[in-house]
Amino acid sequence: MLCPFCNSDATQVVDTDHDSRGGVRRRRKCVKCNQRFSTHERAVRATPYVAKRDGRTEPFDREKLLRGIRLACAKRPVSESQIQRMLDGIESQLQMRGKPEVPGRMIGDIVIAGLKELDHIAYIRYAIVYLGLEDLHAVRKEIDDLLGGESATAAH
Repeated sequence: MLCPFCNSDATQVVDTDHDSRGGVRRRRKCVKCNQRFSTHERAVRATPYVAKRDGRTEPFDREKLLRGIRLACAKRPVSESQIQRMLDGIESQLQMRGKPEVPGRMIGDIVIAGLKELDHIAYIRYAIVYLGLEDLHAVRKEIDDLLGGESATAAH
């Protein structure tokens, strides 16, 4: 591990802690410059390839998915930690399937379900693109379905 202050590789672990998502946080100290810093480690598990609608396949891209979710959640009361938890859950579901390839549509369905629970406006923003809602009537129907689901839930 290189020291971020002096680039020395002479560092030692001072403390280790486990976080709630299965990662490890280590406090380190540089032997050369005496500065302290933290590192975060996360196990790298194999994620499947994504089968696109046009027949191509590409590696799962966490950053690409994150950009889309952040865009949908922009200026909404959704924290970065909520977005990261949702993304971790999606990645975990894909890895648990144990298949080398998953349809892109399945990933979109998982995202849309997560956003529906997280924030309805973010859900609608994502749905407009993902579900291809082409006009105001389609958007209104989706909103009406959301509002209908809320009143049914409130009645119970």
